[in-house]
Amino acid sequence: MPSTRARLRDSPMAGEQLLVVDDLSVDFNVPGGTIGAVRHVSFTIGRGETVALVGESGSGKSVTALSVLQLLPYPVASHPAGSSIRFKGQELVGAPEATLRQVRGNAAAMIFQEPMTSLNPLHSVEKQISEVLFVHKGMRPAQARARVLELLDLVGIRNAQQRLTAYPHELSGGQRQRVMIAMALANEPDILIADEPTTALDVTIQAQILMLLKDLQQRLGMAMLFITHDLGIVRRMADRVCVMKDGEIVEQGPAADIFERPRHAYTRHLLAAEPKGRKKPGAADAPAVMEAEDIKVWFPIRKGLFRRTVDYVRAVDGVSLTVREGHTVGIVGESGSGKTTLGMALLRLERAQGRIAFAGRDIQGMHPGDLRPLRREMQVVFQDPYGSLSPRMSVGEIVAEGLAVHGIGDRAERDARVAAVLAEVGLDREARHRYPHEFSGGQRQRIAIARALVLKPRFIVLDEPTSALDMSVQAQIVDLLRDIQEKHRLAYLFISHDLKVVRALADEVIVLKSGVVVEQGPADAIFENPRDPYTRALMAAAFEMKAVEPGAVGV
Repeated sequence: MPSTRARLRDSPMAGEQLLVVDDLSVDFNVPGGTIGAVRHVSFTIGRGETVALVGESGSGKSVTALSVLQLLPYPVASHPAGSSIRFKGQELVGAPEATLRQVRGNAAAMIFQEPMTSLNPLHSVEKQISEVLFVHKGMRPAQARARVLELLDLVGIRNAQQRLTAYPHELSGGQRQRVMIAMALANEPDILIADEPTTALDVTIQAQILMLLKDLQQRLGMAMLFITHDLGIVRRMADRVCVMKDGEIVEQGPAADIFERPRHAYTRHLLAAEPKGRKKPGAADAPAVMEAEDIKVWFPIRKGLFRRTVDYVRAVDGVSLTVREGHTVGIVGESGSGKTTLGMALLRLERAQGRIAFAGRDIQGMHPGDLRPLRREMQVVFQDPYGSLSPRMSVGEIVAEGLAVHGIGDRAERDARVAAVLAEVGLDREARHRYPHEFSGGQRQRIAIARALVLKPRFIVLDEPTSALDMSVQAQIVDLLRDIQEKHRLAYLFISHDLKVVRALADEVIVLKSGVVVEQGPADAIFENPRDPYTRALMAAAFEMKAVEPGAVGV
């Protein structure tokens, strides 16, 4: 039987394809040898077609995508002989840098997984999008500005003129992702590579971004390579699907066939993997661990020569809640609704007004020095595992840092606790000797969870802890969090845009919009009979995959 490589190169359709990835392998050179990240991957993409690469974290999806534009860190990475990537008939593997520059950002563009780390924090929106136009089109500043405004309007950013001078940190997650899309579309590429473009977005914004990409693809006639771990998105977006496991494609074919008649056991495993079941209800009379009353976080808006306060951004406006021992309170809402700000305020990491009590002690007015011993009992898992893990520290040092700060155990005892908690979150004990950049996004999020759990706290703010994880790992983490909570009677404040995960974990749900509670109550009541129109819109976007109009969510 001829090899996959031979079949592709001899196929009469191969010359009609926009992109032909043929027998692609990628090795990473490490001390003592090489690690094969991708092995004998072959697929094609025709004009206007969407091909999805799906698989668990570490399966080789992003490495394959980066290989297409030759963006891997060479010479750390290398392609064994025989690997071929042909774009519009032109070989890209081993192509001169000048040739690759003409392809990148021009005929082929990429949306990266995390816009906060992909956008330059020191450059405005206008400067970052204009750079693509200057490099590839040689536009003058006035021409570039007009094109930037056109692009921002195209991707659905309202008040585009006012956003030109904004910096990435001034935009919500959905707005940053739209800026990334505008940059990628600046030169109307023939193919768009989208690497997890909706991973960290809430359900309403996710639905908008998917609708936007589909619409732009049809209007511009683009092909798309769509990389995701969310099979619900694949079902909606893809014409064909390639399922990856351990660096290899184990199954590929039309999307309808993959979903209706999966042949490979791993594909069936992915299709069946999602958070299931519900947590055991917490005791109604359990003691309160965290109490908050009328919490307000207002950020002043200053204008004029003397920077006088003329108004406030009401990020959190009058929120009250109680999190009991063994209970989970889920916080849901769109980007910019105040979910994370509320969590940081409860931990005294954000200045707030109102009453905050931990284990019956008022901590709102407590001096930072007096508050420090309580920090051990209040932990947080941040949303972005890329930004929250120091690249200069090993995983063992990162997880053990809290133990050292609080003087827990000697070096050997700390090392043993680190190894145990890493195993508990599904990582190899030897992972403690490696560095964050050596792990996939999902693996880094597990490291962040381990760092919080190692101190055995009473209260944990979980800020999107599963946003970077594939479906099967999400289910594992949800089970893990439920088991740990039941074992140690932990109290969770669970912030998430994934309502399926919230339903699997929460006793109570609070729905936030623009810093205000629009609905609050037992999780069963909120999910089965939402009263507020905004809550119903969130449920429709999450469970029925219905897009919400941009105007409805204030983009």
